Amino acid sequence: MFLLNLYRRCLPVFVLSTSLGFADASHNIEHHDPIEIDSSLSLPKLVDLTMEKTPDAGWLTALEQEAKTIAERGQSWIAGAPLAGLRFQEATSGTLHYLDATIDIPLWNLGQRDAQQSLGLQAQASAETQALATKLRVAGLIRAALWDMELQKIRYEQVQTDVAAFAELHKKIGKQVELGDLPRADLLLAQTELLQKRSLLIQAEAELMHARKRYSSITQTTKVPANYQENLAALKEISEHHPILVAINNQIDRKQGELNALKLVGSGQTNLAIGVNSDRPSDNDPRSNKTESFNIGVVVPFGGSAHTNPQVAAINVELNKLISERGQLFRDLEQAHHEAEHNLEVNQAELTIANDLKQAAEEHLNMTQLSYSVGEINLLDLLKIQARTQQAILNAKERAVMLQRDQAFYNQAVGVLP
Repeated sequence: MFLLNLYRRCLPVFVLSTSLGFADASHNIEHHDPIEIDSSLSLPKLVDLTMEKTPDAGWLTALEQEAKTIAERGQSWIAGAPLAGLRFQEATSGTLHYLDATIDIPLWNLGQRDAQQSLGLQAQASAETQALATKLRVAGLIRAALWDMELQKIRYEQVQTDVAAFAELHKKIGKQVELGDLPRADLLLAQTELLQKRSLLIQAEAELMHARKRYSSITQTTKVPANYQENLAALKEISEHHPILVAINNQIDRKQGELNALKLVGSGQTNLAIGVNSDRPSDNDPRSNKTESFNIGVVVPFGGSAHTNPQVAAINVELNKLISERGQLFRDLEQAHHEAEHNLEVNQAELTIANDLKQAAEEHLNMTQLSYSVGEINLLDLLKIQARTQQAILNAKERAVMLQRDQAFYNQAVGVLP
């Protein structure tokens, strides 16, 4: 009987030590995606460095090379590559030999060279504005990745704080259970809450690592600017100078230039033919002129509209497709601007409320902890108030970050680069 009573007295201590050991067990994830804060790295510099490594870099270079070749063709004095011809003719008698040598030179049709030069300028402008539009898109990806990392970091740090607070509470309750001041059920409840928080910590850490990986995948670097907050742009609407609109307008201008240049080709290129004829006999054949002659002529194509019209129609389809895309794109930009503007206003108002809720929750928690310490409320009520307070603190931190993020997103919507 003595041993049974001794066992019963030791059982709570054994359960307590087992519970504490389990609660203190660490749950570490080996996978990490480290980043490095670089005070010398600014947001504009980061965008420039990312542009050098973007998958679109090859395409943008090809656009520049294409524009250069179009411009070089417009600078040429002839409309195409010259053709050289050589013909030899011999009489059946074998005593007469004729040799004709000609060069055909394609000439520009009226206004065609000017149209080609204009097309070269339009292609160059299109290439440059495509690069600017791509830079804005890359900046948007970087902005989203940076602020996503910041949000995940805040959530991770808050859960870390929560785990530390619950670990301390668990420790205090364990001592009180050991002294017999609290029931073991309180210890199990505190242990359950602590393990749940540790589970949330693992999940928060995973989300933070995912955010870091997305950032490094976009930028191809693990370095992060020390400061990437942005001032709110003064633009109140979508401007015609928005890089996306400028880019598609230049695409339309270029396609219109292609259409004009093709129409000026007409039925084909006019060719200037220059030649030399040689008439020499092998014997004294009286039919031979025994001389060389020079000739020049012009070859003008006609009636070829049936062959060029399909090309004109195809380019016209592409032109009208771009025009319709511009109309839809403008609507999309207006919608994005409206959402960015509205989100900014909402988060400004929500931040004020979140800060007030945080202050009230912290005061309430202090009162609740005092009440629990004197036995006026049970542990379950304390845990509810503590969880509510921690959520209020997290919400206030998140709203502050989201307001900064929404300023960057607003700048993105109105086409302002960092």
